[in-house]
Amino acid sequence: MAGAGRLSGRTARRWLALLAAVLLLHLAALDWIGRRLQHTGLLQPLAEPMFTRVLQPQAPPEPPAAAPAPAPASTRPAVRTVAPAAPKPAAPASTPGEAEPLPEPPAPVAEATEPSPLEEVAAAPVVPASAPAVADRAPAAPPAAEAAAPPSLEGWPLDTRVNYRLGGAFRSGDLHGDARVQWLRQDDRYEVRIDIDVTLLARLVMTSQGAVTPQGLKPEVYEEQRRSGVRRATLREGTILLGNGEVVPRPAGVQDTASQFVELSHRFASGRERLEVGRSVEVWLARPGHLALWTYDVVARETLQTPGLGPVDAFHLKPRPLANPRGNITAEMWFAPSLQYLPVRIKVNMDPAYVDLMVESIEQR
Repeated sequence: MAGAGRLSGRTARRWLALLAAVLLLHLAALDWIGRRLQHTGLLQPLAEPMFTRVLQPQAPPEPPAAAPAPAPASTRPAVRTVAPAAPKPAAPASTPGEAEPLPEPPAPVAEATEPSPLEEVAAAPVVPASAPAVADRAPAAPPAAEAAAPPSLEGWPLDTRVNYRLGGAFRSGDLHGDARVQWLRQDDRYEVRIDIDVTLLARLVMTSQGAVTPQGLKPEVYEEQRRSGVRRATLREGTILLGNGEVVPRPAGVQDTASQFVELSHRFASGRERLEVGRSVEVWLARPGHLALWTYDVVARETLQTPGLGPVDAFHLKPRPLANPRGNITAEMWFAPSLQYLPVRIKVNMDPAYVDLMVESIEQR
């Protein structure tokens, strides 16, 4: 009887081990299927590169000055009005020894022209950088400087992965984890992927794909993957399909939550936008549930104490509140000229919670 008991115990342990192995295989299979399903939609993942070097802070080159926009031609010719000349009195006969009288100057010519673009800018009211809100206004036509950009795709960063240490707070507890922003480019195609992993709590993956153009990134698909499911915005040629089925006009230069970081980095590095305290930059952002024009003010130049790269000099960009917000999520950004103008800190505010990403290392191909 004792032998039978030992045999049954061994058999039970074997069955438990077999059951555990089967469960592990099922979990691995489900994870593989989930990863495959993740890429069966509109996203077409680019091949993962091999990152071969670690970026270190160095003195940045002076970005080229942005080319001024050509002055628009006037829609009608200038009107010239000539004042009628007054009849001249008969000149007295000159006498010997007298100087010859000087001829009278011609009558003045008055020109009535439209004010130049510089005069219009000088006459326009100045809006302070601390304006309280940005109105959601209709998409504007692309600016002349953007339309006149030279047809070149040079100057974009190499394949890059920025690794962050995650901190923050939710209710009464601290948050810990890690995050990554990865930029890939193959010819005129790009992918930006943001992966935020909060230990044992949540994971958020934001992916943007589209085309690289001389005027900047042109997103085509943006997805947010959460535990609750996938939300998407599809950016077509002239319209944007939001996640709720609403179709809105596509403004010029529109970005999404993920692509904005690389787009702004390239604007600063190329000189299309001057990164200086007191200036501001505007960008249309498309999310699955919202399209809005965001204005970021460059509020300060700060020295960040990073865990892996030491002190890093960076410019702090803070968004102005929207006039008609849909949600309470905003993002502050810090761009470092000494690290190719990449975002070295990102703080996502979700009142009353926040997530703070601080750079640890930057890898490039």
